[in-house]
Amino acid sequence: MTSSTVILIVLGAILISSAITSFVTSRKMRAKVAYMLDALEDKELNFRFDERRLRGRKFNRTLNRLRNIFDKERHEIIEQEKYFGLMLDHVKTGIAVVEKDGRVAYCNNTALNLLGIATFGHIRQLRSVSDSLYESFQTIADGNEERASYYNESGKMTISLTASEATIGKDTVRIIAFNDISSEIAENEQQSWSKLIRVLTHEIMNTITPIASLSDTLLGFDDISGEIKNGLSTISESSKGLIKFVDSYRNLTRVAPPVKKAFYFRELAERVISLTREQAVISGTVCTYEELSEDIILYADEGQITQILINLVKNAVQAEAKNIGITAEINPSEHIIINVTNDGHPISKESQDEIFVPFFTTKQEGTGIGLSLSRQIMRLHNGTLSLTRSDASSTVFTLIFK
Repeated sequence: MTSSTVILIVLGAILISSAITSFVTSRKMRAKVAYMLDALEDKELNFRFDERRLRGRKFNRTLNRLRNIFDKERHEIIEQEKYFGLMLDHVKTGIAVVEKDGRVAYCNNTALNLLGIATFGHIRQLRSVSDSLYESFQTIADGNEERASYYNESGKMTISLTASEATIGKDTVRIIAFNDISSEIAENEQQSWSKLIRVLTHEIMNTITPIASLSDTLLGFDDISGEIKNGLSTISESSKGLIKFVDSYRNLTRVAPPVKKAFYFRELAERVISLTREQAVISGTVCTYEELSEDIILYADEGQITQILINLVKNAVQAEAKNIGITAEINPSEHIIINVTNDGHPISKESQDEIFVPFFTTKQEGTGIGLSLSRQIMRLHNGTLSLTRSDASSTVFTLIFK
């Protein structure tokens, strides 16, 4: 064998060895890259390549650096999500991210509070709150605005909903934002009724007052026959009765600003029970008070709140209730909640939306101003008065002082 042949064999062996080494090294590198990509896709970063061995150290160091960059980015995204989550939990707008199948990917605390539920995983949960609310969440389209009404522990709620579509990855979701507009609607309704009452009372008083005055003047003449005198007396009495009737409705448009002071609510509740005891005894009704939180102190106009509770108790007695319960407690939001519960005849579903409207009454001799006036008083106290339940077992009116 010649020296040139030996050299060629050695060179060939070296080339073959280099090729094999390169192939093996390249295959290992590809395997490492594939492993890292699979781990990153699964959001699993609990791996690290060995940098102690000389062979492949530079490559492994590069992969570990990439892994550290991804880990840092992931932590920054998590912190951003926490930050935006905290921001969304402190806005007054309810926000829910709803997927195509109805699952709720995200909702903030305001959404839970407005809907009156503890968790929100799927929109079908809303059926237990209100069918119309469920329908609104299910059908509201991108860019549309809808209103939905339902009842929760605070009474009747009306919310305004808007929807926007967004694409997250390959999925399309609806971002539904909603706000409580109950107080705005109630305030607008009250202002409308107040304006109407002012106009009506003004026109009626301008017409009837001269008639009453003239009839009284004519009654003072001696030369009037008995039949005419009787007619004038009837006109005078009817006119004065109408003036008195109209004047009572003026209370709806001029409720005095509350003169607030601090007092123990127990004392007020016991006084209300005492003031209504005679009527309750005649009807065979028992009225009780229970304090669910210790030493509840209310800052309000004592006389006006007494007026509200007396009205609610008397209404319950007239509904033939045998048991009336007044309870008071302080909820986690530091709001004072007062419930007046009775087991009398329930308020029909048709009437439940109307009972706070001025002049509406289901009683033969009712004026229809008691509940409307009571709600006005609560608004002046920055509170609410709502019918929270009325069925065969009980009727509950709730006062909330915020």
